[in-house]
Amino acid sequence: MAIAFELNGKQTSVDVDPETPLLWALRDTLNLTGTKYGCGIAQCGSCTVHIDGEAQRSCVFSMSDVAGKKVMTIEGLSADRSHPVQLAWIAEQAPQCGYCQSGQIMTAVAFLEKHPRPTPAEVEAAMSDNICRCGTALRIKKAVLRAAASMNGQGESKKAGAELL
Repeated sequence: MAIAFELNGKQTSVDVDPETPLLWALRDTLNLTGTKYGCGIAQCGSCTVHIDGEAQRSCVFSMSDVAGKKVMTIEGLSADRSHPVQLAWIAEQAPQCGYCQSGQIMTAVAFLEKHPRPTPAEVEAAMSDNICRCGTALRIKKAVLRAAASMNGQGESKKAGAELL
């Protein structure tokens, strides 16, 4: 059964079992491997994508759940890593192993769309459900704050994230 939805701004349909998790349709059927498998029970955040603009864990959404909806993966965020959150991630050297980073970035983007001028405590709370096993939480927090500053026209100074901590 073909399931139609919008993926990264383009109408798409996939012929999979309706109960197939979105994560596996993305990775195995559509070859979009930026979204990672972490735990399979929506606890770690590695598989975070946007569904109708909300950060969601793709491992627990079946394809029947996304029929007719808009899905954005890390690949759809920007083709050239030019999104302010991606630029901040690079500037702050946020990733260590990098495994959780696409989920972290997708969570940060959704958060900043709703909270454009967050406090450090708000960033910490918003990002706390995404697990980073490498321990780069401080750099991730600084990157989110740097992205917020950049998105609010405060520039990309080297200290943007640190000044807001």
